[in-house]
Amino acid sequence: MRHTISILVENKFGVLTRVAGLFSGRGYNIDSLNVAPTHDPTASRMTVVTHGDEATLEQIIKQLKKLPDVLKVQDFRDGEYVDRELVLVKVAVDSKSRAEVMQITDIFRAKIVDVQSKSLTIEITGDESKVGKFLELMNAFGVLDVTRTGKVAMPRK
Repeated sequence: MRHTISILVENKFGVLTRVAGLFSGRGYNIDSLNVAPTHDPTASRMTVVTHGDEATLEQIIKQLKKLPDVLKVQDFRDGEYVDRELVLVKVAVDSKSRAEVMQITDIFRAKIVDVQSKSLTIEITGDESKVGKFLELMNAFGVLDVTRTGKVAMPRK
């Protein structure tokens, strides 16, 4: 089962290493990790996506709460949060396919951020299903490269 965990931490040197070390030291995999300061410059928010059953998740959360510099740990359940991911995708194009790629980009409210003679680099932001569907459609044209930020999430309440 896939889980999204939000960890509010003190914005200090070494905190990321401790959190990542907790996961690796216990054999838990991190599917994606995003860290950035919050509106308070003394705190950062980590969004971690991982896999595991309920017992594994419970253990991860207990261990995270014990770490120094961890202020709050929140396991997001479906419907309780809003999430987004930013993806840059470089797509192969020729004179025939360029217009179709641009049309699909418009439909998905994505943005072309670089134009080359044989490729377009597109920025898309959205939830996992939107990004996944867009990448699936772009595969038909030839995806040359992809970079992803990882999921960021915020509680609805």
